[in-house]
Amino acid sequence: MQYYPPVTEQAGKQKQVARMFDAVAPRYDLVNRIVSLGLDQHWRRFAIRRLGELNGASVLDVATGTGDIALSLMRHNPARVVGVDISEEMLARARAKASQNETGDQLVFVSGCAEDLPFADSSFDAAIVAFGVRNFENLSHGLKEIRRTLRTDAPLVVLEFSRPRAAMVRWGYAAYSRWVLPVIGGMISRVQGAYRYLPDSIRAFPSGRDFLVQMQQAGFVETEASRLTFGVVTVYRGHRGSSV
Repeated sequence: MQYYPPVTEQAGKQKQVARMFDAVAPRYDLVNRIVSLGLDQHWRRFAIRRLGELNGASVLDVATGTGDIALSLMRHNPARVVGVDISEEMLARARAKASQNETGDQLVFVSGCAEDLPFADSSFDAAIVAFGVRNFENLSHGLKEIRRTLRTDAPLVVLEFSRPRAAMVRWGYAAYSRWVLPVIGGMISRVQGAYRYLPDSIRAFPSGRDFLVQMQQAGFVETEASRLTFGVVTVYRGHRGSSV
């Protein structure tokens, strides 16, 4: 059993998160299916639908992980999908999946972080981030970088964990994420300590209206939020405005 120390802002969050995801990559998909009771797939499908029409579009998938979102996007007949992530081990698994699905040059995975995306201005017609914005070292800068790579009026959809409003649901979810999820995640991934980062990052994340404000400040307009599964996750959407 490998031990992973807690992620701390003081020690350089980006490098720590990359090492953590490198460690959990071999069993990342399995852990997701089990700890979410399979709901993570439903959440991802809902988020993709919020992007709208993707036929012939160029789509950016930030924090692509093992490529689940990117591969699902391919079913919507885009011109191309580009997945970017800071974890090389996660990217290796994403590329392996893509090769099995014979996606060709339409789907590519590249190494990079949200705060310094390796793409030219106005490169994409849409962007999506699934369970990744909590891991940005600088949330505001990351959102502005995504905006930079989008064409005017292009949508950004963000799927992220959030805090339920109902007291009983909030209490049950907090107990599950703090005490049950780290144990199950550690046992399945065989990386002790990595899944203790999840509840800490959820508490620190500016969810709900606070995140919509962050999007607006980064230059996104027509922002809105859809809460799913009693508010356990939220899907945010906005469009790249013409000016910040």
